[in-house]
Amino acid sequence: MIDVIIVEDIREIREGLQLLIGSCEGFTCTHSFPSAELAVEAVPSLGPDVVLMDINLPGMNGIEAVRILKEKCPATLFIMSTVYEDDENIFESLKAGASGYLLKKTAPSRIMEAITEVTQGGSPMSSQIARKVIDSFRKKDSIDDNDILTPKEKEVLKALAKGLRYKEIAAQLDVSIETIRSHARRIYEKLQVQSRTEALNKVFGRN
Repeated sequence: MIDVIIVEDIREIREGLQLLIGSCEGFTCTHSFPSAELAVEAVPSLGPDVVLMDINLPGMNGIEAVRILKEKCPATLFIMSTVYEDDENIFESLKAGASGYLLKKTAPSRIMEAITEVTQGGSPMSSQIARKVIDSFRKKDSIDDNDILTPKEKEVLKALAKGLRYKEIAAQLDVSIETIRSHARRIYEKLQVQSRTEALNKVFGRN
């Protein structure tokens, strides 16, 4: 059972998401909060698997809430749910510790897929957001031709930036999942990071 908490100030959206998640087999949503302050206070003791976090909240914003909560409950995964498509919010969210970024216009079925995906090691993003990440990768790639990553490792890192899971990258590159895991381990070791999010932050030069 995947336990999800929602942080959203608009009551209709909050209740709609709670109903959606609670009605799907294998998911539960017993708590939701209208503000970041309430979430920061309650989430650490609740220990959910996933938090759907709005950015534009009254008072403290969602990015700052994720930054605080990631310190307090590192095992919890955060997916931003927002109307913002600008680069700054996207990368500040990733830097704060978010593992996914969905637009509020995302279809309900995709939201549920994203929640499952993030618990399996993925970084779900709306298609528009993934495109921005890749465009930024091309424009701001801080790893030059003489860097420590091999061409294959760069290829895997670009696939990780799209939010693809290991099995999807393996299928795309026609190799085994274990090969992709091995590439990912070497990438993290070479970049001296511990996760996909940290690796993307380092490559994009957003640290």
